[in-house]
Amino acid sequence: MLRTVFLRTFPRVYRVSACRSLTIPAPNSQPDVHYNKIFINNEWHDAVSKKTFPTINPATGEVICHVAEGDKVDVDKAVEAAKNAFKLGSPWRRMDASQRGLLLNRLADCIERDSAYLAELETLDNGKPYAISYSVDVPMVVKCFRYFAGWADKWHGMTIPVDGDYFCYTRHEPVGVCGQIIPWNFPLLMQAWKLGPALATGNTVVMKPAEQTPLTALYVANLIQEVGFPAGVVNIVPGMGPTAGAAIASHMDVDKVAFTGSTDVGQLIQQASANSNLKKVTLELGGKSPNIILSDADMENAVEQSHLGLFFNQGQCCCAGSRTFVQESVYKEFMERSVEKAKKRVVGDPFDLKTEHGPQVDDKQFQKILGYIGSGKREGAKLMCGGGAAADRGYFIQPTIFGDVQDNMTIAREEIFGPVMQILKFKSLEEVIERANDSKYGLAAAVFTKDLDKANYISSGLRAGTVWVNCYNVFATQAPFGGYKASGIGRELGQYVLDNYTEVKTVITKVPQKNS
Repeated sequence: MLRTVFLRTFPRVYRVSACRSLTIPAPNSQPDVHYNKIFINNEWHDAVSKKTFPTINPATGEVICHVAEGDKVDVDKAVEAAKNAFKLGSPWRRMDASQRGLLLNRLADCIERDSAYLAELETLDNGKPYAISYSVDVPMVVKCFRYFAGWADKWHGMTIPVDGDYFCYTRHEPVGVCGQIIPWNFPLLMQAWKLGPALATGNTVVMKPAEQTPLTALYVANLIQEVGFPAGVVNIVPGMGPTAGAAIASHMDVDKVAFTGSTDVGQLIQQASANSNLKKVTLELGGKSPNIILSDADMENAVEQSHLGLFFNQGQCCCAGSRTFVQESVYKEFMERSVEKAKKRVVGDPFDLKTEHGPQVDDKQFQKILGYIGSGKREGAKLMCGGGAAADRGYFIQPTIFGDVQDNMTIAREEIFGPVMQILKFKSLEEVIERANDSKYGLAAAVFTKDLDKANYISSGLRAGTVWVNCYNVFATQAPFGGYKASGIGRELGQYVLDNYTEVKTVITKVPQKNS
């Protein structure tokens, strides 16, 4: 059964049109789980310890299934498989670069083929609305793999005219075994962001999915085997951060680690790298992104984009526009419109195609967000709407807006990672740039104005890895994403990410000269 829905209520994120119709297959709210073990060397294994952990449906709080809980011993096995797959002369190392690209394209084909099932599994395990999983997340996963498939035979070195009788050239070689630790807010998409560049450049991978959302990562492992990647090239070890994640970060035979998640954990990973083998590290971490609304902004667009910039994915976005600075002359109008829109946001069953807003990922996040809401009330912010649980079961929180927020309040300083918008007032451009930059984070930012000079002035002054002008949450696989300051190291996506997965080798050859 197919159903046509109109995406007017969904964001213009990931280049999805907000006003076109899309035919979405009716979802199965109880998809079968086919894979719940550890994937090493193209084989499925129980954890050596035989331990398992439950993965929870956040819409109900019920256990979906139990998943093998890998730890250090399992990571050791996975790293050994990845090392063997990377050995000189192995099928993977001898594979033509164009063939690597072909395998990535075949993987994209299989994900496209199974898109409805993957979207169902993502919604079941993560809680995001199925309409978003199907129409936004899965298509972007396919685009990501296809994009990096195209790079596989195009990421090359150069010849350099050095002085003397020498021929000098550079080679871009894979780093080796890459440990990758992905988060729970976009499980499928973050897996693609990590696997795409690593595999396009010829590395092997040991990946740990978030313990909250391991199911789609494990299903993709099966597709990796199906399309013909050699054994050991991709290994996936579900488990806990302090055990499996820490084992990857500190492993002496892991050559590079990539992590997306909290800044606190990112610091631990960098320390583990320094204390082990100085492995290369890339980190995409937290944010407290400023979203600046000038008095001359198109108010309808500013309210719409700011709403989506904060509440999309239940506020569980590292780049969420959680500090909304509004110029004082339009503060009242922006507040009234934003509150009206938040009150109309449809919260409910994520498998219902009308739903815009699902549950938070788990009880820990649910309680943490409610704690921040309590903090905002205690510190004097004005609760304009929301502020509590939105259902009798599951981890649903009402879309919440605070007004009269001051820069020193906890809700204005710390990353909430939930559906809580803070609206702050400002007067001048110089003032708002200074206040926007007064944060340990620097992941993203936005400015809304009809004045191009003001837009350029503010965007050049903001210390953030991405600045959106008159839009929010617009991503493209071709464009790099990453942060300043405590928001991370390195970049994801685009050509820039390929630097993180390659070593540059200089080769200099003596050119003999014929005697006269």
